[in-house]
Amino acid sequence: MKGVILVGGLGTRLRPLTCNVPKPMIPLANRPLIERMLVRLRDQGIDEVVLAVRYLADHFRAAFGDGRELGITLHIMEERDPLGTAGAVKNSEHLLEGDVFVFNGDVVTSLDLQAMLDFHRRKGSKTTIALTPVDDPTQYGLVEMNTDNRILRFLEKPRAEDVMTNMINAGTYIINMEVFRYVPPGEFYMFERGLFPVLLQTGDPMYGYPTRDYWTDVGRPETYLEVNHNILIGRVQVPFPGQEIASRVWVEGAAHIEEGVQLVGPLVIGPDVTIARGASIIGPTVIGARCQIGPNSTVEEAVLWEDNCIEEGASLRRCVLGHGNTIGPRTVITGGAVVSDECTIGADNRLDHGVRLWPGTTLKDQAISF
Repeated sequence: MKGVILVGGLGTRLRPLTCNVPKPMIPLANRPLIERMLVRLRDQGIDEVVLAVRYLADHFRAAFGDGRELGITLHIMEERDPLGTAGAVKNSEHLLEGDVFVFNGDVVTSLDLQAMLDFHRRKGSKTTIALTPVDDPTQYGLVEMNTDNRILRFLEKPRAEDVMTNMINAGTYIINMEVFRYVPPGEFYMFERGLFPVLLQTGDPMYGYPTRDYWTDVGRPETYLEVNHNILIGRVQVPFPGQEIASRVWVEGAAHIEEGVQLVGPLVIGPDVTIARGASIIGPTVIGARCQIGPNSTVEEAVLWEDNCIEEGASLRRCVLGHGNTIGPRTVITGGAVVSDECTIGADNRLDHGVRLWPGTTLKDQAISF
């Protein structure tokens, strides 16, 4: 079975985390998001995957090559000009045939792909769209179906009084390549505003596949933090790197953990991490490779990427740190705050209420408190 992953977005909603790294390469429990997706697809029988890439294709080639190390065949198709969702698949048409899975590249889900494929074939569908329920459907595009799950219409961000369902497009599709005859080659063309409305007009069978499996898009820093937490607490099943050295505490490679450290899982700790005496690491927390956690510091419900230095007495709670930051003594970072890459924060600062620091920011001692 073949699949296409759409990874052409710029990740603007995730900034500053995506200032220096493509969104599909941001880490989930110390492995790139796109690697997590590829492994999941492989384990569900998709052995050949096209990455439809708009920019920074070399990042993907360097990380995954031809996919052999992951046990798949991987093709990286780079767009010279933006082609949109349907246009990106059209651009890869020569590599595809029959029914093909298509995935948005920022979705984390536990969707049973074989069950969706069985549904697609049973219905004789040409296009099947996975649907998931949400609490506030006015922020999304809704999909209206008949009692047989055949799609009748799409409604983009409706008013509350127009809401007729809470089922939204979950960013996973099975599409028969025959329908791409409607997609003009080399042009910007979207599924939602182009191909799908055309299929409604032509009568090509298009069905919705409702699911209550775990689903979220990693579109904003707050959902990024939430997804990492959900992975660690087991709402999404993924393999953790390293060995389980204590209950729900996974350590990869050689980490140096001094006596008197409190470790409360679930935790994922990368290689060559140093945790000094008196520190408390409380889950769900992810600590990336080569981080240094100073004495008497606290890291709780946080995600730290690689090469961060947390100095004595600092406190990090419900926050995200990118690469290579230095956090000074007694500084507090909490409340969904995000620190990007290569920032230096002096002693006795406090970052709260979703504050975001962009790459290379420097704060002197006691410079900020909110």
